[in-house]
Amino acid sequence: MHDTFPLLRETDFPRIRRRSLDCLQVNLGYRCNQTCVHCHVAAGPNRTEEMARDVVDLVIAVLVKRQVGTIDLTGGAPELNPQFRYLVGKARALGVRIIDRCNLTILEEPGQETLAAFLAENGVEVVASLPCYSAENVDRQRGDGVFETSIRALTRLNRLGYGDERDGGPALTLVYNPQGPSLPPAQRLLEADYRRILGERFGIRFTRLLTITNMPIQRFGSTLVSKGMFENYMNLLKDNYVAANLEKAMCRSLVSVDWQGYLYDCDFNQMLGLPLSRDGRKRAHVADLLADDFVDNVIRVADHCYGCTAGQGSSCSGALST
Repeated sequence: MHDTFPLLRETDFPRIRRRSLDCLQVNLGYRCNQTCVHCHVAAGPNRTEEMARDVVDLVIAVLVKRQVGTIDLTGGAPELNPQFRYLVGKARALGVRIIDRCNLTILEEPGQETLAAFLAENGVEVVASLPCYSAENVDRQRGDGVFETSIRALTRLNRLGYGDERDGGPALTLVYNPQGPSLPPAQRLLEADYRRILGERFGIRFTRLLTITNMPIQRFGSTLVSKGMFENYMNLLKDNYVAANLEKAMCRSLVSVDWQGYLYDCDFNQMLGLPLSRDGRKRAHVADLLADDFVDNVIRVADHCYGCTAGQGSSCSGALST
């Protein structure tokens, strides 16, 4: 795999600073039951990294100390970490909003038969990757049969009340990302297409759609380099830079925690090995959040940050302007 960081290090991206912490995004490990081309984590079945109980307990302590409003659980497939249900239970007891970044197919993995019911019982919001409403496109990006499995999983979640927020059901959010080196289409218009097509063909209901720009790092970045498309893609991102998106960038109020407990301004920086630190000193650990809130800390940037600010903008919460 090509390392794209040397191509991203030198940057003219604007200098920005952190605000108060609102969301703790916790990567529970890089193991996944899928191997997706666009995955910026390079997750897969052979990855062994996973967060241990002692680090999970520190995360819980930070939720209490900093009165964090949202915990966003990601991976890999976060549900494969044996501590997943323990962490969800503790966060729920604290009244914290819980998001599970779910690939949907995990719901049919051996040993995960009760996962969907567990998520529903604990009011966990599911943010599910479904990069297209076409079986051909999804299977090309994520593997044969993934679309069919994903539809079964969505139907199962609907039966548990997901996507029926008017009736008190948990939120079910779908995530789209482009198939190649292009910017996502308008989020609102694409959501209407998803809602119509998935509803008509499969009776699927969901709360909203998020569109996310592919980042030029890890597998996707390496593929761009191999195909000689890296420079063109970076030019696309830079040519579509929108300064107003800086105000809503997720790194302003989110901290990303890796499986060892080290802190980053976002999970993209995590994958590039750009840790959060105070004034350039040692890399910060989740334990440091018990003593320091890192407010006004300078955010580490590189050229990949243009991916979050191009066009309608992109973050883990979807488009920044719609």
